[in-house]
Amino acid sequence: MPVNVKGPPRKRLSLTSLIDVIFLLLLFFMLTSTFSKFGEIELTSAAEGAGGDDRQMLFLQLSSKEITLNGQPVELSRLGELISLQPQDGRGHLALVSSSAEATSQQLIDLLSALRHVEGLQAMVLS
Repeated sequence: MPVNVKGPPRKRLSLTSLIDVIFLLLLFFMLTSTFSKFGEIELTSAAEGAGGDDRQMLFLQLSSKEITLNGQPVELSRLGELISLQPQDGRGHLALVSSSAEATSQQLIDLLSALRHVEGLQAMVLS
Protein backbone atom coordinates (compact mmCIF):
# COMPACT_ATOMS: atom_id res chain seq x y z
CA MET A 1 0.00 0.00 0.00
CA PRO A 2 1.51 3.35 -1.01
CA VAL A 3 2.04 5.94 1.78
CA ASN A 4 1.46 9.59 1.00
CA VAL A 5 4.55 11.34 2.40
CA LYS A 6 3.43 14.77 1.24
CA GLY A 7 0.95 16.50 3.48
CA PRO A 8 -1.62 18.98 2.38
CA PRO A 9 -0.12 21.97 0.54
CA ARG A 10 0.91 24.85 2.82
CA LYS A 11 -0.88 28.16 2.62
CA ARG A 12 1.09 31.37 2.37
CA LEU A 13 1.24 33.28 5.63
CA SER A 14 -0.52 36.65 5.45
CA LEU A 15 1.49 39.55 6.88
CA THR A 16 -1.45 41.94 7.00
CA SER A 17 -2.35 41.18 10.60
CA LEU A 18 1.31 41.40 11.66
CA ILE A 19 1.63 44.85 10.06
CA ASP A 20 -1.55 45.97 11.83
CA VAL A 21 -0.18 44.88 15.20
CA ILE A 22 3.14 46.62 14.59
CA PHE A 23 1.33 49.81 13.59
CA LEU A 24 -0.82 49.70 16.74
CA LEU A 25 2.26 49.18 18.93
CA LEU A 26 4.04 52.07 17.24
CA LEU A 27 1.02 54.31 17.72
CA PHE A 28 0.71 53.27 21.38
CA PHE A 29 4.35 54.03 22.18
CA MET A 30 4.26 57.35 20.34
CA LEU A 31 1.19 58.51 22.25
CA THR A 32 2.30 57.34 25.69
CA SER A 33 5.90 58.53 25.61
CA THR A 34 6.89 61.83 27.16
CA PHE A 35 9.06 64.31 25.38
CA SER A 36 11.39 66.61 27.25
CA LYS A 37 10.98 70.28 26.64
CA PHE A 38 14.36 71.81 26.13
CA GLY A 39 14.92 75.29 27.46
CA GLU A 40 17.55 77.79 26.61
CA ILE A 41 19.91 79.40 29.07
CA GLU A 42 21.79 82.45 27.93
CA LEU A 43 25.46 82.26 28.84
CA THR A 44 27.56 85.38 29.00
CA SER A 45 31.24 84.81 29.30
CA ALA A 46 33.25 87.21 31.42
CA ALA A 47 35.55 87.73 28.42
CA GLU A 48 32.57 89.07 26.41
CA GLY A 49 31.05 90.82 29.39
CA ALA A 50 30.80 94.39 30.39
CA GLY A 51 34.26 95.69 31.09
CA GLY A 52 34.20 98.69 33.40
CA ASP A 53 30.80 97.76 34.81
CA ASP A 54 30.51 99.27 38.28
CA ARG A 55 27.43 97.38 39.46
CA GLN A 56 27.44 95.46 42.73
CA MET A 57 29.33 92.23 42.01
CA LEU A 58 28.56 88.89 43.59
CA PHE A 59 30.85 85.88 43.32
CA LEU A 60 29.27 82.43 43.09
CA GLN A 61 31.39 79.30 43.24
CA LEU A 62 29.88 76.00 42.15
CA SER A 63 31.44 72.73 43.21
CA SER A 64 30.05 69.21 43.16
CA LYS A 65 29.07 69.44 46.83
CA GLU A 66 28.02 73.05 47.46
CA ILE A 67 27.36 76.54 46.17
CA THR A 68 29.03 79.51 47.82
CA LEU A 69 27.92 83.13 47.54
CA ASN A 70 30.79 85.51 48.33
CA GLY A 71 32.52 82.69 50.23
CA GLN A 72 29.48 81.66 52.31
CA PRO A 73 27.80 78.30 51.57
CA VAL A 74 24.16 78.64 50.44
CA GLU A 75 21.38 76.31 49.39
CA LEU A 76 20.14 76.53 45.82
CA SER A 77 16.55 76.99 46.98
CA ARG A 78 17.46 80.12 49.02
CA LEU A 79 19.90 81.64 46.54
CA GLY A 80 17.46 84.10 44.94
CA GLU A 81 16.29 85.31 48.35
CA LEU A 82 19.87 85.86 49.57
CA ILE A 83 20.86 87.73 46.41
CA SER A 84 17.89 90.09 46.70
CA LEU A 85 18.96 90.86 50.29
CA GLN A 86 22.41 92.00 49.12
CA PRO A 87 22.91 95.79 49.14
CA GLN A 88 22.66 97.45 45.75
CA ASP A 89 22.73 100.93 44.31
CA GLY A 90 19.68 100.67 42.05
CA ARG A 91 21.40 99.26 38.95
CA GLY A 92 21.13 95.59 39.96
CA HIS A 93 23.75 92.97 40.56
CA LEU A 94 26.35 91.29 38.41
CA ALA A 95 26.93 87.65 39.41
CA LEU A 96 30.22 86.05 38.42
CA VAL A 97 29.80 82.26 38.36
CA SER A 98 32.85 80.05 38.70
CA SER A 99 32.45 76.32 38.23
CA SER A 100 34.91 73.75 39.51
CA ALA A 101 36.06 70.83 37.37
CA GLU A 102 34.07 68.27 39.34
CA ALA A 103 30.75 70.17 39.07
CA THR A 104 28.39 68.70 36.50
CA SER A 105 26.79 70.63 33.69
CA GLN A 106 23.36 69.85 35.19
CA GLN A 107 24.39 71.61 38.42
CA LEU A 108 25.48 74.64 36.39
CA ILE A 109 22.17 74.68 34.49
CA ASP A 110 20.23 74.41 37.76
CA LEU A 111 22.21 77.32 39.20
CA LEU A 112 21.70 79.49 36.12
CA SER A 113 17.98 78.66 36.11
CA ALA A 114 17.71 79.81 39.72
CA LEU A 115 19.61 83.01 38.88
CA ARG A 116 17.33 83.72 35.93
CA HIS A 117 14.40 84.29 38.30
CA VAL A 118 16.21 87.00 40.30
CA GLU A 119 15.17 90.46 39.16
CA GLY A 120 17.91 92.90 38.24
CA LEU A 121 20.64 90.24 38.09
CA GLN A 122 22.96 89.49 35.21
CA ALA A 123 25.01 86.30 35.46
CA MET A 124 28.40 85.81 33.82
CA VAL A 125 30.13 82.46 33.67
CA LEU A 126 33.88 82.45 34.18
CA SER A 127 35.69 79.96 31.99
